[in-house]
Amino acid sequence: MNRIVLASGNAGKIREIADIFAELEIDIVSQASLGIESPEETEDTFAANALLKARLAALRSGLPAMADDSGISVDALGGRPGVRSARYASENATDEENLDLLLQELTDVPDDERGAGFHCAAVLVWPDEVHEDVVVEEVWRGQILHERRGDGGFGYDPVFLDLGQQKTGAELTREEKNRISHRGKAFRTLRDQVRKLARSG
Repeated sequence: MNRIVLASGNAGKIREIADIFAELEIDIVSQASLGIESPEETEDTFAANALLKARLAALRSGLPAMADDSGISVDALGGRPGVRSARYASENATDEENLDLLLQELTDVPDDERGAGFHCAAVLVWPDEVHEDVVVEEVWRGQILHERRGDGGFGYDPVFLDLGQQKTGAELTREEKNRISHRGKAFRTLRDQVRKLARSG
């Protein structure tokens, strides 16, 4: 296994995952560099959406493919935005529009009821029917602030407070975030699976 396609067009996400896989001598290529577009995310779970994206990338490229689907579920909103996190305000919403809507909906919610979890389902699939799909799911728990803090990260990071670090996702360094985040934990598990497969030939 010398190359793996990453089925994502999110530049921030691609940087995070490339950092995690940097120690392996495997070329991680973005699907965009191969002219592959993401499918519409029509499923109602993170794992199903991740598999949808990875299977298309593997089919189109003929290479193993990784993908993830991730989002934030807020306790006070009954788990919303959930799988619609990237499209919360509208189908083509920006990060800022999604953040504005979330903060607006939580305006009157007190601190002790602003619990939330970042969810990530990360998958590895092959363009054949020999290998079994690898599916990993992780959750990063924290709290939604009343306003943005920090200049890093992307998505909902500026309002998501990690209670242990007392920093938002946008205040953490990439290394800190990769160590504790939902996506970091999920893709480290995938990286370990890839390492085992590479060693076994």
